[in-house]
Amino acid sequence: MVVLITGATGNVGRALARVLRREGAQVVAAVRDVELARNALGPEIELVELHDASAMREAVERADAIVNLAGAPIAERRWSKRQKRELRASRVELTGRLSDYVRAAHNPPCVLVSASATGIYPDRGDAAQDESSPRAVDFLGELCGDWEAAARHCQSARTRVVSLRISVVLDAESGALAKLLPLFRLGLGGPLGGGQQYFSWIHLDDLLAIILFALRDDALRGPVNATAPTAVTNRELTRGLAELVGRPAPLPVPALAVRLAMGGRAALMLSSQRIVPRVLERAGYQFLYPTLESALAEIAFRQEESVLIGRHGAPDAREEPDGATHVLTQVTELRAPLSEVFAFFARAQNLAWITPPWMGFRIVGAAPSAIAEGTRIEYDIRLGPLPIRWRTRIARFEPGELFVDQQERGPYRLWWHEHSFEELEEETRMVDRVFIRLPFGSAGQWLAGRVVHAMLRRIFAYRAQAMAHRFGRPALHAPAPVRYRARALSQSA
Repeated sequence: MVVLITGATGNVGRALARVLRREGAQVVAAVRDVELARNALGPEIELVELHDASAMREAVERADAIVNLAGAPIAERRWSKRQKRELRASRVELTGRLSDYVRAAHNPPCVLVSASATGIYPDRGDAAQDESSPRAVDFLGELCGDWEAAARHCQSARTRVVSLRISVVLDAESGALAKLLPLFRLGLGGPLGGGQQYFSWIHLDDLLAIILFALRDDALRGPVNATAPTAVTNRELTRGLAELVGRPAPLPVPALAVRLAMGGRAALMLSSQRIVPRVLERAGYQFLYPTLESALAEIAFRQEESVLIGRHGAPDAREEPDGATHVLTQVTELRAPLSEVFAFFARAQNLAWITPPWMGFRIVGAAPSAIAEGTRIEYDIRLGPLPIRWRTRIARFEPGELFVDQQERGPYRLWWHEHSFEELEEETRMVDRVFIRLPFGSAGQWLAGRVVHAMLRRIFAYRAQAMAHRFGRPALHAPAPVRYRARALSQSA
């Protein structure tokens, strides 16, 4: 099955591409900058230039399905006239061009799953709203309505169109949650406005599963609310985030302050939208994370998987370097054979795909097609605001068992990372052990135990999530009951 994705370099798009590869689909990404996208998406994804009409027509002709996730970020800039034009162009106009390609195709795709947003609904306090509710009469309502109309333009007897009205996506590395958590960790969190407005949300993994569900369920069409069945008030969200980070959240933010700071975007934070996923419930979709508690539990579980401890009592590695002061260890089990997992890690080009986007990972020069003992890889990264050139050497390589990368140039006095692999029937256990030492003596050790600790755990939490999306994880590692399993896409989807 061939799936064409727009918006594939965004966090949802990257995660969806991994999941589709896990499901055995051939993934084609329509991107604005092929060079940047290649670094972000790795060698498994075919790329086409979004603004190359000929290449796009050919890609649409080949596609069995299209997932349209393109759109400029809605909340990062004030809604000036110029920004509103950009929001419309990246959503309505792009979707319109995509629909034109589908309509002109001799062999059009069977389904277009196109993003929309719950911003289409008005502020109705605590009243529940579903797909049949009226549209808001404001900028967001008009934007989303026109967005969906552009997607419907290609609906036909041969092409089914699903408009996913996506709520706020909960993921520790992107979107609203990634911006809120640092504030809550500093004790600066608090309810916005009166805190009684309803907040509709969806866990990232549920959104990915819903997209798969929409691709294969031939009865699903039209608007579909991609939102958890249990909206919460802003005050309940605040309490949940405070518990997640273990800090109080005593600072309420007046609605006036939010409006002064955000302008028109304040509606995203202050409007009350209690959205219910009526169509999904009737179609039989069962949520992975139906409650905020279960969603935040999964995020907390992922953040706690990696552990940084002092050098004394470090877990055994095949070979340990001298001079390390701390070691990070993480055990990840994947629902895939060892040969497949090891082959993935043995390709340097895949590193960017499992590295958080905020690190700006970019291999310098030509990447080796496969790693071996003695291979050197040079790349640029960002650690916070600091750009860093890093060079690592593969100090040890045992095919199918382990490899070690060792820093030759970079910010650490010592960086020694052992990746070991063990086959468990149809699963693979992967153990990472990272031995580190920072410069600056005792001050560096203090920094390693605090700032670097938090950063490395965040990096490895993202990496574990990315690998789970790409290969799947055994059910015993789920922090909450999982009642839905994404099945392989049918050829007719």
